[in-house]
Amino acid sequence: MAKNVLILSGSPRKNGNSAMLCKQFAKGAEESGNTAELIYLRDKKIGYCIACYHCKKEGICSIQDDMAEILDKIDKTDVIVMASPVYFYSINAQMKALIDRVVARWLQIKNKEFYYIITAAEEESFVKDCTLECMRGLVKCLKGSVEKGYIFGGGVYEAGKIEGTHFMQDAYDMGKNV
Repeated sequence: MAKNVLILSGSPRKNGNSAMLCKQFAKGAEESGNTAELIYLRDKKIGYCIACYHCKKEGICSIQDDMAEILDKIDKTDVIVMASPVYFYSINAQMKALIDRVVARWLQIKNKEFYYIITAAEEESFVKDCTLECMRGLVKCLKGSVEKGYIFGGGVYEAGKIEGTHFMQDAYDMGKNV
């Protein structure tokens, strides 16, 4: 059965390494008959949560920006891919703002399959650990949602350095097997 795949790229660089892996994931997913939409968070206006809890009272966030549209897409999709470069052993600000803003609908978002794409200049496995836990924290809060896999592309700093590595094929294969 075909699935709807939403890919959320936190890469601030247009040709960043995690963005390139997102494209490969989308290509694989689409070639398997799924639909895939890639959203670059850098192109969206997403303010940070101000803990006003307007969403708890009114059911919608008080901040008027692009997050409402993204939440609509999250709610309607089957598979969510979250991609972020590693910044100080964690996700970057773009991805963190998105995760925090999910609070507006976290009780409604259920039964999603999650994949993660992480890139970093360093190659050691501990580099991904905190980053992965930040992403996993969201999934633990979404009823019935499960982690299906991740890619850690370490040893890539300069934009585009991921090109020609096995990580490109890994992202394609992961997308193809959604």
